[in-house]
Amino acid sequence: MSQKTSRITLLLCGLAVFLSGAALIVALCTASDRRDSSDVQYVLYLGTNDKDLNTPVFEPETAKKEAEKILIEHFGGFTIQEANGGWIDGGMVYREYTLVIHLSDTSLDEVHKAADDLIEVFNQSSVLIQENRTATEFYAGK
Repeated sequence: MSQKTSRITLLLCGLAVFLSGAALIVALCTASDRRDSSDVQYVLYLGTNDKDLNTPVFEPETAKKEAEKILIEHFGGFTIQEANGGWIDGGMVYREYTLVIHLSDTSLDEVHKAADDLIEVFNQSSVLIQENRTATEFYAGK
C-alpha cells in the first residue's frame, strides 16, 4: 500500500469516527428534547354548592358558563368535564355537581389566581388542585 493510500485511509477512518460521534450527539440531543416536552397539567375540582348553605350556587349550565368566563380571562382556553361528587358529614349524605377543569401550559401561580376568582364567584371554601407531571405534544399530523 502506498503512503498516499494509507493517508487517505487514515483520513477516511478519522472522518468516519467524527461523523459517528456527531450522529450520537444528535441522537442524544433529540432524545433529550423529547424529555424536555414534559409539562405539568393542573386539574381543578370546583364544587358548585354554596359553602354556607350547601345548595347549588348556579344551575349546572350557568355554573359552566361562569367558570368558562373566568378561565378564558385567565388562560385563554380550558377543558371542562362535568362530575358528580358526594360525601358524608355528620351522618348526612351530600351530593354536589362538580366541574373538573384541566389546564396545561401555565403555572401554579396563575392557577391560584384563577382559583381565587372561582372561590369568590362560587362561594367555596376551597378548590382542589392536582398537579400532574405529563408529556405534552401538539401533534399536527404528517
